[in-house]
Amino acid sequence: MENEQDKRNIKHKDSSIQIHLENELEVLKRTLSINEKLRVVWMPDRTNSLSGEVRDLTIYVYEPSGAQASRILVHELVDFYVSQAIEPYKEITNSLIKIINEEAYRKKEKVVETICQLLTEGLELSGQS
Repeated sequence: MENEQDKRNIKHKDSSIQIHLENELEVLKRTLSINEKLRVVWMPDRTNSLSGEVRDLTIYVYEPSGAQASRILVHELVDFYVSQAIEPYKEITNSLIKIINEEAYRKKEKVVETICQLLTEGLELSGQS
């Protein structure tokens, strides 16, 4: 069972890792000329399948070890940086997919209407309508 001193030591270690990651993030942002208001949150979690992720301009680091947490911070920041570079291509690609999908839908609807019309006319000609 943990005593109060052990709890204080763990809390101090946790806050020192958080502070270290925050300082490291600022150095990395300056180095890469990243102006976004990114922040880092250290949430050690051995049960999480992810080591880290970026959500809403926050880098979440789940690694419990301080050294691993630093490595994950760098990885997630580089991933964010590269993702920013490809974002315009992703937007263009998604716009093109939307246009192509709309055109395909219009063509499909035209074919369906033509087939329905032919079937209806066929039934009328055969006297079954």
